[in-house]
Amino acid sequence: MPKILVVDDEPVICEVLEFNLADEGYEITCVHSAEEAMNRLSPDYSLILLDVMMTGMSGYRLAETLRHKNNCIPIIFLTAKDTENDMLTGFSVGGDDYISKPFSIKEVLARVKAVLKRTETASEVKHDRKLVFNDIIVDLELKELAVGDEKVLLTKTEFELMALLAANPDRIFSRGEILEKVWKETPYITERTVDVHITRLRKKLGSRASVISNRAGFGYRFHIS
Repeated sequence: MPKILVVDDEPVICEVLEFNLADEGYEITCVHSAEEAMNRLSPDYSLILLDVMMTGMSGYRLAETLRHKNNCIPIIFLTAKDTENDMLTGFSVGGDDYISKPFSIKEVLARVKAVLKRTETASEVKHDRKLVFNDIIVDLELKELAVGDEKVLLTKTEFELMALLAANPDRIFSRGEILEKVWKETPYITERTVDVHITRLRKKLGSRASVISNRAGFGYRFHIS
């Protein structure tokens, strides 16, 4: 039974989420601050539903802190901040998905199920090979990306996106194709989500960001010049 940590400073929202998620068979723990979440979080949790705007440490700051500690637990942000820049910020600090308030509980349940399924699939699939492009190494068995001697910390979604492109060098993938292959189990996802993740992935690649390029009107490709 997957354990989910709900972090929101609004008791009513916590009650609604706890009731509906528990009804779906999940084990739920609710806390009302990022600080309390830090104290309660343990390796047996499978997912965090995280509010952004809370008293004290923000949800963004909590996610950033966890990622800096190499904690890759999936995070779904729940927030009333729903502009494109807010979404980009959420993904840039390590979020796996982003749901705007007020939300449909049906949408929350669908996204939770999809993120957990992606995580479970990624942990079960093993490959005994690496993709090597000069100083870029994509390890499909360990689910790791390295540039030179430095490992690049990626979320599961970012790694799946990187692996898809790197496994098919010079092939142009449309946004729709990428959504179908990386987010195939996730409803309510728009093509803009692909752009946000590509932007974040290129930022993490640093000086090697140019290996992922965009062909205007067509899509994205992985290319070593």
